[in-house]
Amino acid sequence: MAQTIYKVNKNKAFNKVTPEGFEPVFKQVLAAKKSKLKNPVLITTFYEQNGYDPALVLDHMAGEDLKTLGTYLKRSGEHGLDPKMFQADEVNNLVNKFYSKDAIKTTEEAYQNMAELEVLLANSLINYTNALQYGVISPRKIYARYFTKTLRPDSVSMSKVFGIADMKHFLDSIQPKNPQYIALQKALMSNVQVPGKTPEETDRILKVNLERLRWKNKPTEKKFVLVNIPDYRLDVVENGKSVMNMKVCVGEGRNIDRADNLVEYDESDKVDRPFSRETPQLNSMIYSVQVNPVWNIPKSIASKEIMVRAAQDPYYLANNNIDAYKGGQVVEDPETIDWASANKDEYDFKQRPGDDNALGKIKFLFKNNSSVYLHDTPAKLAFDKPMRAVSHGCVRVERPLDLAHALFGDSNKFQTIKTDMGMDNPNPEDIQLPNKVGVYLTYMTCWLDETGTLQFRPDVYGLDIVLFAHMNKYLTA
Repeated sequence: MAQTIYKVNKNKAFNKVTPEGFEPVFKQVLAAKKSKLKNPVLITTFYEQNGYDPALVLDHMAGEDLKTLGTYLKRSGEHGLDPKMFQADEVNNLVNKFYSKDAIKTTEEAYQNMAELEVLLANSLINYTNALQYGVISPRKIYARYFTKTLRPDSVSMSKVFGIADMKHFLDSIQPKNPQYIALQKALMSNVQVPGKTPEETDRILKVNLERLRWKNKPTEKKFVLVNIPDYRLDVVENGKSVMNMKVCVGEGRNIDRADNLVEYDESDKVDRPFSRETPQLNSMIYSVQVNPVWNIPKSIASKEIMVRAAQDPYYLANNNIDAYKGGQVVEDPETIDWASANKDEYDFKQRPGDDNALGKIKFLFKNNSSVYLHDTPAKLAFDKPMRAVSHGCVRVERPLDLAHALFGDSNKFQTIKTDMGMDNPNPEDIQLPNKVGVYLTYMTCWLDETGTLQFRPDVYGLDIVLFAHMNKYLTA
C-alpha cells in the first residue's frame, strides 16, 4: 500500500501506511460519518465485506481519475443540480491534499486523509450517479396524485460504482443522452430567459424539467398516447415521432390564478395538496372504448352540482337525460323529490347516451385508481380557449373519432365506432381494442418542440413549485 501510494503522490508521510494500520482508522471514520451518508448500510456493508480496503482511492489514484470526479461534481450545475449536494468542494480539497507532496506531514494524518477521502468518494459518487441516472427525487413520494411507475436505484445499481474501471468514461456514460435533456441543459447554461419570467423563475423552470427528464419512467412502447397536462395537448406517438396531435381539456388546478408566478402556493410545501379536480399523472393501457357511453356521475359531482341544480329546477334531470337511482332502482318521478333536503348518500345518478351526455359520443378506457379516462364532450367551445384546465379530472379530447382511428386503424371495429357515434337513438356499446396501447398522462412545463424551439407553459397545477421546494431540501439535508 505504501509503495503504491508514494509512487503517485511522492509524499513521504505515506511511506509507512499499511492495511493493518489503516483499518481501525477507517472503521472509526466510517462510524463517525455514517449518519451523514445517504446509503449508509450499502456503503458500510461493502467495506465490511472487502476488508476495509480503500478501493476507490487505490483503484483510481493513478492518472487523473480522482481529480476528474472532483471536476465533474463541481460541474453538476450543468444539470441544474447544486455541487453542494455532492460535497464537491470537500471532495476536491481532500483530493488535492492527498496528491500534495507536503500537505500531509505524518502517517496518522495520511490514514485520516485517506479514510475521509474514501468515505466521501463513495457517498458522493453514488449520489451523483443516482441523480443523473434516476433523478434526485422520487416523484411518487412527493406528489399525492402520481401513479406512473418509476424505477429507483437499488443496491445492485449503486454497488457498481465500486467496480468502475475508467472514471471519465463512466461519468460520461451516465450523462443523459435524451435530446430533450441536452436542449434544456444548453438553455440553462446559456442563461436562456422565458418571456415574461425573471431569470430566477426561468432557472427554476429549467431545473425542475431537467429533473423530470431524469426519472426512469418514460414510454418505451413503439406506439403510445401522450397527454401533457400543462400543454393541454394529446399526441399519438409512433416510433418516437408524433403522428397525430389534438387539443385536450384537463382537470382544474390549484395554481390557475397564479399561473405566471413561481411562489410558494401555501404556508407549507411539505405535503402536496392537489385541487380535487386535478388530472393525475399516470401510465396505463387503453384496452377498450365505450361508444355512446352512460355517464355514471361521481358522488362528488352528484352532491355538489347535480342535486343543487335539481333543487333549483325540478325538470333539470329530465331535460338532461339524467336518471336518479335509490337502492339500485330508478326513481320514477324525480321532479317530486325535494332535492334541497334529500339525503345525498341515498341517491346515485346516471346520464343516458345522447348529444348532451357529458362524455360525448365515446370514452377511451384504461385501468387506474382515479376513475379517469379520455372522452368526447359536447362542450366544444372550451377547445378554443388558451387555458383549458376546466374539467372534473378526466381528459376531454378535441377529435375523438380521429383518436379512435389512430388506435383501431381501418378496421371493421373502427367502422362500427364511426357508425354508432352518428346514431340518433344511440345505445352504449363496448368495443375491445385488439392491441392495447399505452397512455401516459404527464406534466412538462418546458420542452423542445419538433421545430427545435423551446416551449414553455404555465405551471397550472403548481407542481413545479412542489418539486423545486423538495429539490432545495437536499441542500440542507
